[in-house]
Amino acid sequence: MIWETDAAAVEEAVRAESWRLTDILVTHHHAGHIRGIAELKGRYGCRVVAPRQEAGRIANIDVTVGEGDIVTIGTLRGRVLETPGHTAGHLSYWFNSAKSVLVGDTLFSVGCGRLLETTANVMWESMLKLRNLPADTKLYCGHEYTASNVRFALAIEPQNTAPRARAKEVVNLREAGRPTIPSTLFFEELTNPFLRADLGSVAAAVDLGNAPAAHVLAALHVCRNNWIYPLIER
Repeated sequence: MIWETDAAAVEEAVRAESWRLTDILVTHHHAGHIRGIAELKGRYGCRVVAPRQEAGRIANIDVTVGEGDIVTIGTLRGRVLETPGHTAGHLSYWFNSAKSVLVGDTLFSVGCGRLLETTANVMWESMLKLRNLPADTKLYCGHEYTASNVRFALAIEPQNTAPRARAKEVVNLREAGRPTIPSTLFFEELTNPFLRADLGSVAAAVDLGNAPAAHVLAALHVCRNNWIYPLIER
């Protein structure tokens, strides 16, 4: 099984790990998440699973899925979660037995995907759906933005010691050439301001007092968009 990346990188990993490529799970239609599918499917004959709501924008699909559907890969059974916000038909894949969730661009470690096709209210409902999964669930997101995200989190909640500890961890990981992913939902609840948009400390940081969480989330996006992303998540 692989999850959304370019063909060359996947092929390198398949060879290095002696894997057998059987499935590609697609979370949404952006080019950075579907590029390389045709080449991999042609070479390995793998099955492509993709969002039913975005099927018209993704080529080479074998199976379309939506909320509550089950995806079986070997001995693993994953439940499909509809998590719109970044795109209107965005999906996540939750493998409870593996304590893992593949979230695409709905949620990053200490961050959140941009609001491109829906409202903050829609995104907040998706965030809550993910936040309600078991706390020890490992979070696999679509981009490695953690170093930048954690600096933003510290600006939002300077008194929160959790992102400060995460920042030190990120420096150590990156200096060692290691990824910061996966995180866990437990640590995201402690560090991620977007996942904490219903807390007074986060609302106060964007001058919204007792505003609804979705309004706070929208304000956080405005603030975050003024920072420089290392990539555009498309």
